[in-house]
Amino acid sequence: MLKILLAVDGSESALRATRKLIETAEWYKERPEAELLTVRYPLPPVGGFSDVVVSRDMIERYYKEEGEKALAPSAQLLAAAGIKYTPHILIGDIAPTIVEHGRDSGCHMIYMGTRGMTAISNLVVGSIATRVLHLARLPVVLIH
Repeated sequence: MLKILLAVDGSESALRATRKLIETAEWYKERPEAELLTVRYPLPPVGGFSDVVVSRDMIERYYKEEGEKALAPSAQLLAAAGIKYTPHILIGDIAPTIVEHGRDSGCHMIYMGTRGMTAISNLVVGSIATRVLHLARLPVVLIH
């Protein structure tokens, strides 16, 4: 079974990648399954009063709500197209976490959207897509 990691953040570029995955699903001998993944940056620590100001439950609820919000548009498209998917919300440095999850879950490729940054701004600030390309040892499909 072909397994594709679809990394999303709820943006229009993520939806373009989702639509392209759906469009190309018929190219394969068997219909692929998707690992639908969103990664959230960890919240910075608040110092000595962190348990008083923001509880662990509040932080977990924040990650869950924001993650589900990012996954929902792509999940709806995949479900409507009849593509099986497994949703994941992970916390960490985004590009390495995407690559690690792809490797650890046995994915054959990574699909993701780009933000359409210009070449010069990409050189200066970089992008998650560029970092994924550099870190991944499996094919990466970028959708602009």
